[in-house]
Amino acid sequence: MSDSQEATSPVAGIGGPAACVSKVELRVSCRSLLDRDTLNKSDPCVMLMVQNQGQWTELDRTEVIKSNLNPVFAKVLMLDYYFEEVQKLRFEVYDIHGTHSIGTRDDDFLGGVECTLGQIVAQKKMVKPLLLKYGKYAGKSTITIHAEEISGNNGYVELSFCAKKLDDKDLFSKSDPFLEIYRINDDGTEQLVHRTEVIKNNLNPVWEPFKVSLISLCSCDDERKLKCLVWDYDSRGKHDFIGEFYTNFKEMQKISSGNKVTWDCINPKYKLKKKNYKNSGLVILKFVMLLSLKVAIDFTASNGDPRNSCSLHYINPYQPNEYLKALIAVGEICQDYDSDKRFSALGFGARIPPNYEVSHDFAINFNPEDDECEEIQGVVEAYQNCLPKIQLYGPTNVAPIISRIAKLADLWDVQLYHILLILTDGVVTDMADTREAIVRASYQPMSIIIVGVGNADFTDMEILDGDDGVLRSPKGEPVLRDIVQFVPFRDFKTASPAALAKCVLAEVPKQVVEYFSHKAIPPINPVLNSTPNSIANTPE
Repeated sequence: MSDSQEATSPVAGIGGPAACVSKVELRVSCRSLLDRDTLNKSDPCVMLMVQNQGQWTELDRTEVIKSNLNPVFAKVLMLDYYFEEVQKLRFEVYDIHGTHSIGTRDDDFLGGVECTLGQIVAQKKMVKPLLLKYGKYAGKSTITIHAEEISGNNGYVELSFCAKKLDDKDLFSKSDPFLEIYRINDDGTEQLVHRTEVIKNNLNPVWEPFKVSLISLCSCDDERKLKCLVWDYDSRGKHDFIGEFYTNFKEMQKISSGNKVTWDCINPKYKLKKKNYKNSGLVILKFVMLLSLKVAIDFTASNGDPRNSCSLHYINPYQPNEYLKALIAVGEICQDYDSDKRFSALGFGARIPPNYEVSHDFAINFNPEDDECEEIQGVVEAYQNCLPKIQLYGPTNVAPIISRIAKLADLWDVQLYHILLILTDGVVTDMADTREAIVRASYQPMSIIIVGVGNADFTDMEILDGDDGVLRSPKGEPVLRDIVQFVPFRDFKTASPAALAKCVLAEVPKQVVEYFSHKAIPPINPVLNSTPNSIANTPE
């Protein structure tokens, strides 16, 4: 794709057209930077600028790396990528002094480069010389930019590592360890995936959990080799090597079966020189429980014509309709428990473009390759954009959506627990198939929250909830565990958010524990504390 084929985009990663082709992760490194400091080396940071109507605006920036002229930055710069649109980017490298923001007189400009996102994506790896003002070369300085396209279906995993009995590299104190993870590419090159924070004065560090896309971690190949390095941090940039180990994502997934995953941290020089050398410490993997929220919206004709003010889907420019009220209220509660704040947003029971055939399982953003939206606000916007383009129809078949999420849950080996939020007016046509789908889903890592919208008869929903007895399939097979929670939204319109949250999430903690107990996996407590972001680590 050449730049001449592209049309100008408003701002890369901000605003832009309604739908992007993909997300792109950019990783940046530099070589042979100018040394602006008298006593130490430069402390570089890269600022990413985007052009909007001729004006450059900062979109993001990397971390600052102390005293390093060849920095490899760990922070990933994420952008939306729009095919055949010019998304002009500028990368500016600065030597940072103190806590001042970039752009003050105390910051030394080390060079910059301009390009388009399309150029980086096409090349995948772009190396360019850094230029000072007026086009002058910044010595032999170069910047390298790696691009990886991220599909919403590639998935994310959240990992947590700790270490035990690391070698002490400091004379008057203990080591200040940090961990680096590199992906080994097909050509043998190494790509930094993540660098943890530094834990000061500690030989038994517990690093903060971090989230990474599977394509970044292992190119979605769970047997791809990963190289992990442990260092003792030095403020002058001369970090002391503690040890290393090799692994892959397949080995990491063994923790899902209750196995303890540990590695000997090996210093090859010590191994050669010391006769009884065992290791320079142990590194231990912990998985942080992942929760994934999926939203399914009932677009059947029983909800009423959206052009009619009596419709639950009424298109009102001045205030949200009943579905939006429920989506916002319940969704904002649930989204705090989602690991990456990206939600699959699905619809059922409508005729959809371009052929206007009835679908019981469609992406409301009309992108089947990536049905995810950014946060609940993204789901709201997708809903508002979708509603005028579809025809409410029927029948109200819920089973296809449940079966889809159950199959998705079955594909994951890591500890990812799915919550399916179904918004419906309560009239279910395929009751027998829905009961069968719920029985099958009860064996998978998932829960179903059904929110009744409007004032219809919710008898069917209460049967699916199973609180008054064990739900069974049409053939009499009972659910393995109760996974359905029904909430009539009309009962909570004037209630406090806390009361609604308590009802919506009332049964989820028990359902999570029951699933892991059934699988003989030590339970990890993602929602047991009833507060957002209380995703706990596995006990040591």
